[in-house]
Amino acid sequence: MKKKIADELDDRGGPAIALSDVRKVYNSGARTVQALRGVTLDVARGSFTAVMGPSGSGKSTLLHCAAGLDTPSSGSVRLAGRDLDGLSDDALTEFRREHAAFIFQSFNLMPALTVRRNVALPMILAGRRVDDAAVDRAIERVGLADRADHRPGELSGGQQQRVAIARALAGRADVLFADEPTGALDTATAASVLTLMRESVTWHGQAILMTTHDPIAASYADQVVVVVDGQIATTLYGPTPESVAAELTRVASRMAVR
Repeated sequence: MKKKIADELDDRGGPAIALSDVRKVYNSGARTVQALRGVTLDVARGSFTAVMGPSGSGKSTLLHCAAGLDTPSSGSVRLAGRDLDGLSDDALTEFRREHAAFIFQSFNLMPALTVRRNVALPMILAGRRVDDAAVDRAIERVGLADRADHRPGELSGGQQQRVAIARALAGRADVLFADEPTGALDTATAASVLTLMRESVTWHGQAILMTTHDPIAASYADQVVVVVDGQIATTLYGPTPESVAAELTRVASRMAVR
């Protein structure tokens, strides 16, 4: 089921995300931090990639550069077939609004809007017809059907995270970027959310790039990219929780003896 339509989509305009020799250097006073050291990565249309690695490995920087939220020091990034280099901030914002969705640890919900309107907001901002069925289905799948008419201030932090997840999934953008999307969720809700993400890839051709520390969450992906010291150390295909956990243990062992 993981590859239901991915093969059909791969030929339509190349990968959904393409990073080529991406490097990112941060300068902090006299200190220079090389967050990414020549990362090359393709995420096919209709595929799910998880990015893992130790804290400070560069996985969040990789995601931010891939999404056009941060600018590489060198190298190139293509998103949904468009080279991001040289786009103005306004053009980049407009392009992301049309082609990308985000799940970050900051929820960015509109406090005056209900859950249902928050979930529909990306469709409204993009000038598209609101797909009420998709909105209601996403809300139901994250376990908030009985809270659809509540506002964010009436919800717990975990419930607000679920609204952010439903919002990202309902619009079926070309690419979904998710930074630890299930970190604040209970086991049952996390499984339901990951299943919904998997279905968005398998049946709707969405591409997902997700950072996670959880081998179980990573096992929903088609491939797992392990980042160490700003470089891709290894890639696992058809991952299982056991194979991911074993690889992370190997990485930790290698780092311990350096």
